[in-house]
This record gives sequence, structure tokens and C-alpha cells, in this order.
Amino acid sequence: MTPRAATRPVGTVTRGTTNPNRLRRMDRWIAATHGAELRRAAEPVAVDLGYGAAPWTAVELLGRLRTAAPRTRVVGIEIDPARVAAARPYEREGLEFRHGGFEVPLPARPHLIRAANVLRQYDEERVAEVWAGLCARLAPADGPGSRGGLLVEGTCDEIGRRHVWVALGPEGPRTVTFATRLGSLDRPSDLAERLPKALIHRNVPGEPVHFFLRDFDRAWAAAAPYASYGARQRWIRTVRDLAAVWPVTDGPSRWRQGEVTVAWSALAPGG
Repeated sequence: MTPRAATRPVGTVTRGTTNPNRLRRMDRWIAATHGAELRRAAEPVAVDLGYGAAPWTAVELLGRLRTAAPRTRVVGIEIDPARVAAARPYEREGLEFRHGGFEVPLPARPHLIRAANVLRQYDEERVAEVWAGLCARLAPADGPGSRGGLLVEGTCDEIGRRHVWVALGPEGPRTVTFATRLGSLDRPSDLAERLPKALIHRNVPGEPVHFFLRDFDRAWAAAAPYASYGARQRWIRTVRDLAAVWPVTDGPSRWRQGEVTVAWSALAPGG
């Protein structure tokens, strides 16, 4: 790939905190739900945007995506030149690292942009602008059945037990996914601390995400008898009940992973 002419990267340097396997839940969800789109593309390219002080998440993303779409290439993009230089020794076939930011300095539009734990350090007012810019960089739909590229933006804890992310297409936000290691969970609203920047300050009475987490906790409490069969069975029963009143977009095969995905329109601020 021929790089664009040098431009000033858009964004600011983040703390760069990263750990191996931190993003495994997000990666596996992407491979399962977006793998068909990557396989469809002639030259599928995925971006690990703001991978941090070490390249582990980009290396892992390549391996996980290639289980679903073997031709996928991954480009790690970081705004800190020193981090790019440190990552270069890890380049291999299908994996490279570049200096850049939210402008995503690639000659072609990527089919996936993963931006994990990046916007957490920005003001909420910046989110819509950054989302719009990144969505505009995504590959468009390329035929029947295609929905185009995917932006996955969200937050997780330091060792990857709890995640919440928003999935966006070229047209804008689509869904919100809550994912957790079930053995670490006391109640679903524990995930509130990992809400992405667009939602974390909206977890207050009167906002949809607050109502959702309230109903999630109530369904979890009602499903307490299923705890004798294990946390997974309790979670599945909880989500099944939640889906009766909220637009849950996935099914039991994902619930078994400790996940639930809800339409963005139901949780959008002010909705």
C-alpha cells in the first residue's frame, strides 16, 4: 500500500495502556458478526486505531480475524511516532504499523476500524465529530447483502473482563454490545463503568441507558433461581426476559458468550 502524503495526525496522544488479550471479547464478536463482510471484500483491511504503547492488540486482531477471513490485513495506527517505531519489529505478512490519527492515513477505505479505549480520554462533545469522520472513512457497501465497513468503538477494563462498545456503519451507529466474564459479575449494571464516552455520562435518571441498566438488573434479580445452573444460564434467562421489552438484536449463541447487543436507537442519548 502506498502511503498518502504526510499530514498532521488528527487527535491527541492517549495514555497508551494495553495488555495482551485485553480485547479478546471484542475481537471474537467482530470475527463472528463481521467476518462475512471481510470475506466478501477483495482486499479486506482492518485498522487497530490507537493500539497504545505496545502492539499486542494489533497482533492479536490479525490472528482472530484471519480465523474468519484469512485474507484480512491489519494496520495498526498510532499518533505517537515512538510507539510506531517500537511496533515496527513486529510487522509481518498481513500486519503493518503507521503513524496517524483519526484521519486514518490509508489510500483505500478500510473494512473495519477498531478504536478501543481511545475516546475515553476525550470530551463527550468530540464523540459525534470523531464518529462521523471515522464512518466516512469506512468502505461502502459493495453489493447485495453488504452493509459496508464497520467501526467498533468502546471501552474495557484493564484485563478484558468487561466491555461495552458501539458498532457503527457508514450510515452511523447501529448497536451497543455489553460483554463480560460472567464469573466476575455481581449484577449487569456493573458494566456501567465501562460505557463508551457517548453514554457514560448519560447513565442518569431520564436517559435511556439508565432505564436499560435498571431493567437489566431487575431481570437479573428475577433470574436468580437459574444461578444454581451456573452464571451462564442465569445470564441467558436474564437476556431472554430483557428482550421482551428492549430491542435485543442477537440470540442465544452470543448470549452464551456473556454478551447482549441492543439497537443503538433504544439507548441513544435523549432517546
